[in-house]
Amino acid sequence: MSDLLWQKPGVTVDAAIQTFLAGDDVVLDREFFLHDIQASQAHAEGLQRIGILSTDELEGIGRELKQLAADFRACTFVLDERYEDGHSAIEARLTERLGDAGRRIHTGRSRNDQILVATRLWLKDKLVRLADLSIEIAQVTLARATAEAALPLPGYTHIQRAVVSSAGMWWAGWTEAFIDNAQRARDTLRLVDANPLGTAAGYGVNLPLDREHTTQALGFARLQISPIYAQLSRGKFEMAALEALGAATLDLRRIAWDLSLFTSAEFGFVALPAQYTTGSSIMPNKRNPDVIELMRATHASVAAARTEIEQLLSLPSGYHRDLQASKGAIFHGFGRGLPALELLPALLGNLEWREDRLRAGIDSGMYATDVAVEAALAGVPFREAYKAAAAAADSAGQGRTPEASLAARTSPGAAADLRLSALQDRLQALT
Repeated sequence: MSDLLWQKPGVTVDAAIQTFLAGDDVVLDREFFLHDIQASQAHAEGLQRIGILSTDELEGIGRELKQLAADFRACTFVLDERYEDGHSAIEARLTERLGDAGRRIHTGRSRNDQILVATRLWLKDKLVRLADLSIEIAQVTLARATAEAALPLPGYTHIQRAVVSSAGMWWAGWTEAFIDNAQRARDTLRLVDANPLGTAAGYGVNLPLDREHTTQALGFARLQISPIYAQLSRGKFEMAALEALGAATLDLRRIAWDLSLFTSAEFGFVALPAQYTTGSSIMPNKRNPDVIELMRATHASVAAARTEIEQLLSLPSGYHRDLQASKGAIFHGFGRGLPALELLPALLGNLEWREDRLRAGIDSGMYATDVAVEAALAGVPFREAYKAAAAAADSAGQGRTPEASLAARTSPGAAADLRLSALQDRLQALT
């Protein structure tokens, strides 16, 4: 490992203690390394603007940072145990190539400042991706809602057969859900889009740092003004990002549950494309819906990541090393959540309804609500209409069809008035 910036003369660094302190920083920082390089470039520009670096020194730093990023992408530079973390690796590389000019890159910064801005940039990228995926999912489900608006589908409450529903209603529900998920991701992006670069360890520094320049250079929407709040926001912003992700993975979990039931032999409503299933290792007669089962499990990782950060935040104000543990949480939460969501558009676009099984799943009792409402419209008090319909549920379907039941469902948003154009307008406003 290279020399430690904070090492004191005459004090020997205990290897076991240092290993514990470093933890998995080097491994995790590989995820944030390019963002750290980006922030280092902006910081160097700011230092040049206040006379800490010369124009030539800035040019050299910019050249070497660009080369370091290229080497990292090409795997010719590896962030490994030679370095304490990603930040020390950047400084070591610049010092090796540029001497004193490279050493000046850390002027006015702390390691906390560096990882805070790197993870903030990373979170912004992830929230953009979350919003884009949510929009893509909503586009797929809206297209299918439009195409399959009148396809009858058994409707369930309490996992019991309840009423006649439609594929259009099922798809429209997910459309509106993922429009909201996209909006939430965008709103959360606006919250976290604040530049903490230049706040050091939470108290600023004795330099007139050009924080307005770095805000613009890094593409942040605003400057995070208070150095103390920069520390208070660490963890708080990460939780907000995970909550936005969790809104989408909660919906993913419920879609996966529906499909887990609908693909079972007992329901048989849906056929999945073969690539979304795997063979049993012991039972040759079956295919397993492993993809949707692992999708169903994804939210647990996101929820765990949020909880981990929440437990870290039982701290007084100021910077504390505990906060470094938040890196792993966001890495694992987004590392599980986004890949699962990335598989969802194609899955939803290619699943097939088995119409014969859908119709067979609609029994006479599922028209009982129609009978009760019709009687109420004719003037029978609803309680009486309800009791009469319940008593005759076994014959409620006589002379009725799923299509007629759906055509009579005229409340806004129901099968006969899906209002897909309103959903299309909301979706269009996001694109």
